[in-house]
Amino acid sequence: MPKALSHWIKRADSAIVHFRHSLSYIDALPQLTLLGLVIGVFTGLIIVLFRLFIDWPLAQFMPAGAESFEQLEPTIRVIMIFTGAFILWVFLRFMGPEASQVSVGHVLHRLHHFQGRLPKRNWFAQFIGGIICLLSGFSVGREGPAIHLGAGCASQVGNWLKLPNNSRHTLVGCGVAAAIAASFDTPMAGVIFAMEVIVMEYTIIGFVPVIMASVMGAALSQAVFTGTGELVLVRNDMESLIELPFMVVCGLFIALGSGLFIRLNITAMRLRHWPLSQRLLLAACVTSAVAWWLPEIMGLGYDTLNKAMTGELLFGGLLLICLAKIVVSAFTVGLGLPGGVIGSALVSGACLGGALGLLVHALFPQISVEPAFYVLIGMAGMMAAVINAPLAALVAVLELSYNPHIIFPAMLVIVVACITTRYFFKFSGIFIEQLKHSGRPLNLKPAQQALRRAGVRSVMDTALVVVHKQMDYEQAKKILATKPNWLVVDEAPKYTALRAANLAAWLEEAPVEVLALEKEIDLFAIPAQRLILSAIHEDATLWEAEQAITQGHSDAVYVAGTHASVLHAMQGLLTAEHLDNYYHS
Repeated sequence: MPKALSHWIKRADSAIVHFRHSLSYIDALPQLTLLGLVIGVFTGLIIVLFRLFIDWPLAQFMPAGAESFEQLEPTIRVIMIFTGAFILWVFLRFMGPEASQVSVGHVLHRLHHFQGRLPKRNWFAQFIGGIICLLSGFSVGREGPAIHLGAGCASQVGNWLKLPNNSRHTLVGCGVAAAIAASFDTPMAGVIFAMEVIVMEYTIIGFVPVIMASVMGAALSQAVFTGTGELVLVRNDMESLIELPFMVVCGLFIALGSGLFIRLNITAMRLRHWPLSQRLLLAACVTSAVAWWLPEIMGLGYDTLNKAMTGELLFGGLLLICLAKIVVSAFTVGLGLPGGVIGSALVSGACLGGALGLLVHALFPQISVEPAFYVLIGMAGMMAAVINAPLAALVAVLELSYNPHIIFPAMLVIVVACITTRYFFKFSGIFIEQLKHSGRPLNLKPAQQALRRAGVRSVMDTALVVVHKQMDYEQAKKILATKPNWLVVDEAPKYTALRAANLAAWLEEAPVEVLALEKEIDLFAIPAQRLILSAIHEDATLWEAEQAITQGHSDAVYVAGTHASVLHAMQGLLTAEHLDNYYHS
C-alpha cells in the first residue's frame, strides 16, 4: 500500500474514532444532527419501499384503487384473508420464534432495557409481515411496522458505526420520527410522537436531530407520493361556541371507545401462549366473519375515513364501523400479527366522531354541524387516548387537516378523553399496558433518564496508572511524577484502585528500609481506601455504569476499550462519586 494512502487511511480511522468518542458527551448536538440526517434518509427510503410494496400490488389487483375492498365479492375477501394468514404463518415459522416480537411495545422495551439494539431478524420480519397483513386485508395500520422499521434503521446505523449507547437513545427517536413523517406526511407529528411516546423526554439535544430526521423522512415520502394525500380536505370549522359542551360529551364517548380498544387488545394478548398457527387462524376467522358483512374494516380504512369526512355514511353505519374496527383491530394486533394500532384508532375515532356530529345535529337542528369537524376531533381524541400521546395526536390532526381552527376544540376533546381513559379505565396508553401485561414494565426514573444521556467516556477519570502490587521507592517516585489520580493494582481476578495521594502521603513518612531500597512497598499494606473494580465497555452509558457498580458488588468500574490486552485497554475509571456529581451538576 502506498505510504500516502496509508497515511490518509489512518487519519480517516482516527477521525471516525474521535467522532464516535465525541458522542459520549451530552452536548454532541452537531454530531447527532448529522446522524439524524443520515438516519432520516435511510428510514425514509425503507418506508417508501414499504408503502410501495403495499400500494402498488393493491392498486393493480383492486377494482377501484388500493382501498376498495368493499367492491370485492365476500368470498374473495375471505380467501384473501385466509391466504394471507397462511403465507404469514409460513414466513414467521421460517424466521423462528425469536422474530415474533414485532410491536411498538417491543421497540420501547429494547430502547429502554437494551440500549436501543433491535435485532435485524425482528425488523425484517416486521417489514415482510406488515406487507403480508396489509395486502391480505387484515384490519391493522402500517404505522406500527413503520415505527419498528425506523427504530431498526437507527439501530443498524449505530451498529455499523459502533456508536456509544447514550447516543442510540436519540437516534432511535430519529428513526421513529422519520418513519411517522414518511408514513403519514406529518413531520411535526413524527417529532412529537418520537419524543412523547418513544424517547419519553424533551431536551434540545434530543429535539434537533429528531427534527432533522423527520424532515428528511417527509421529504423523501413527498418526492415519491406527490399528490397522493389519503385524507380528503373539506371545510371543517366549529360553527359556534355553543358546541363546546358537546365536545366534552364527545370526549367521554371517545374515552369509552379507547378503553374498549385497549381492553380487547390486552385480552387478546393473553392468548399469546397459543401456537402461532392457532392465533393466525383465530385472527383470520374473526376478520373474515366481520369483513363478510362489513368490508370497510379491512386494510388501512382511509377510504372509510374519507367517506365519514364527506358525510357519505349514516349514523348507524358510522357506529357499526367504529365498533367493528375497534374489535377486529385490537384483537388482531393483540394476537401478535405485525400491524399497527394508530391507523385503526384514527379510523374508528373518525367514525365515532362523525356519528356524534350527526347526533348533535339531530338533537339540535338549529346548529349547523360540519361532519368533517366532528370526524377530525374524533380522530384526535381516539389517537390521543389509545396511545396516551395528546400532543402528538393534536399535531397529527392539525397537519392532516391543514386547519388551525381545529386546535381549540380538539384540545378540549383530547383532555377529556385522556383523563377519562387514564383515571376511569386505569389505562396509561396501549403500548405501556402491553408491556405491563407481558411482564416487561418500563418503570423509568428521572435519575435513570439523566444518566442515560451521557457515555462513560464523558465522565471517566483518565489520570490513572496500572501498577503491580509491590514496588520500590524509586519506582513509586517515578509513578507519582506523572501526577496520576489513581493507582490500579493488577492483582487477578479483581482489579483494585487506590488514590495516588494515599501513596504520596505514606512516602513522606516511609520507613528507612523503604527509603534505602532494602524493602519494597506493598500497596495493600499502606493506609488507603481501596476500590474493587469491575469492567465496563467504552460504549456504555452512565446508567450502565451505575448498574455495574450496584449489581457487580464493586466500588467503581474501569472503562475498557477493544484492545486485546486489558492493561492497554483500561482507558479510565469511574466511581459512584463521579456519577453522583454528574447527576447533581
